[in-house]
Amino acid sequence: MLEQLLALKIPPEFIVMLIATLPIAELRAAIPIGIYTFGLPWWWAFLISVVGNMLPIPILLLFFDSIARLISLAGPGKKLMDWVFARTRKHEKTIQKYEWLGLIIFIGIPLPVTGAWTGSILAFIMGLRFLPSLISIFCGVLMAGIIVTALSLMGWAGAVIAGIGITVLIILGWRKT
Repeated sequence: MLEQLLALKIPPEFIVMLIATLPIAELRAAIPIGIYTFGLPWWWAFLISVVGNMLPIPILLLFFDSIARLISLAGPGKKLMDWVFARTRKHEKTIQKYEWLGLIIFIGIPLPVTGAWTGSILAFIMGLRFLPSLISIFCGVLMAGIIVTALSLMGWAGAVIAGIGITVLIILGWRKT
């Protein structure tokens, strides 16, 4: 896929920014791809990934209700929205307890499905105001970007550290249930 985009003469920076806008992938995928696949300087990969990750957030915060209703019109879309809401609501109590700081930490710890997209949905579900939500999400994205960039620059050691961290968090999560 990346080769096809490059064959179309699409600049690597645009590809990295595009990857960062995608749910789940977000900057967790964009930064390592920018650094290792395209050879971008780490600071440039970080910057364009943060910008790309934040691009859809104002739209999500302002129009998520309409978007969710539209997606839910189709059978598979309704199942997807039900899953998204159920998954996101699991984190609602923690965010309510710590408010904006909880949202920053939730987004800033770069785990699967804890990024800006999920944070935006959480902010919407909880009825948080637009500007505080946007600022909290931005701070969380910066925090996640710093962590992902640092781990990426560490190469395989960073991958091992990230793998161990995710494994520990999964085990701790299972112990709670």
